[in-house]
Amino acid sequence: MAASTARIDVHQHIVPPRWRDALDDRGLDSGGWPVPAWSTADAIAMMDRQNIATGVLSVTSPGVHLGDDAEARALARAVNEYGAEQVKDHPSRIGCFASVPLPDVDGALEEATYALDVLGADGVVLMSNTHGRYLGDPDFEPLWAELDRRSAVVFVHPAQPPMPLLAGTPAPLVDYVFDTTRSAVNMVLAGVLSRHRDVKVVLSHGGGFLPYAAYRFSVLTSTAVEPGRDGDELLRDLKRFFFDTALASGPSALPSLLAFAEPGHILYGSDWPFAPEEAGSRFNHYLDTAPGIDPGQAHAIGRGSAEALFPRLAGLG
Repeated sequence: MAASTARIDVHQHIVPPRWRDALDDRGLDSGGWPVPAWSTADAIAMMDRQNIATGVLSVTSPGVHLGDDAEARALARAVNEYGAEQVKDHPSRIGCFASVPLPDVDGALEEATYALDVLGADGVVLMSNTHGRYLGDPDFEPLWAELDRRSAVVFVHPAQPPMPLLAGTPAPLVDYVFDTTRSAVNMVLAGVLSRHRDVKVVLSHGGGFLPYAAYRFSVLTSTAVEPGRDGDELLRDLKRFFFDTALASGPSALPSLLAFAEPGHILYGSDWPFAPEEAGSRFNHYLDTAPGIDPGQAHAIGRGSAEALFPRLAGLG
């Protein structure tokens, strides 16, 4: 496997035993989606089959805050230390985003500091909403300020939106792409990205439908929702996001993503193991055979852009 071509997967998941047990104890899952089996060996074997050099792992929805602040702090610490052990044992194959216990802001600040400074986490993962509170919530400003001060990479993973599931339709099928979009627009309208210019925010699944509808959001906001607000400035903030390709490189979605994203802002993602390897293989085929992508752009999507965000991973694999 050549380091020059093997992908860096920024959307790959870890299932720490402590987190699985916490969900099982409460009868929870990931938005109606079962929690799959996971092991380091299985993850590395999948990466070898799929030409992935390194997976940057994260805990998925519902995250680590399951209702109680103290329990959430303890769970965040446990999953982050578990992830750090995987990185320590396989530094060239595994990276890790740290979980933080939002909406407990003080707990989130404490855990982000510990994970980034002591554990050496590659960034922080935030759910698109936590108990119905979105990432533009003014109470979350101290966390954004600290992450911006550190020029941190923040991976936004979707969560079940605060509404009932559509009958027979688990949240990852439809609601997750909606909630990613909802959270991203909320962040921009609340000024999170305009205030914090050094934080790098990666949106899952191609940003939901944000690339497709970005001009709708900017034009309607500036003409109807908040007349007089600068629509071009809103569009610039929307373009500050990074996007991963997990389940988002299909023939109808990828052209919109390529048309909207800034150069260097598209990163490879698989969503394994919550998305089965068969699904990942299909979307890899869509990505590898997409028309109009030159070799330089393909390299950037596959690993070059991730190397710029995560210098530790440059040249590894």
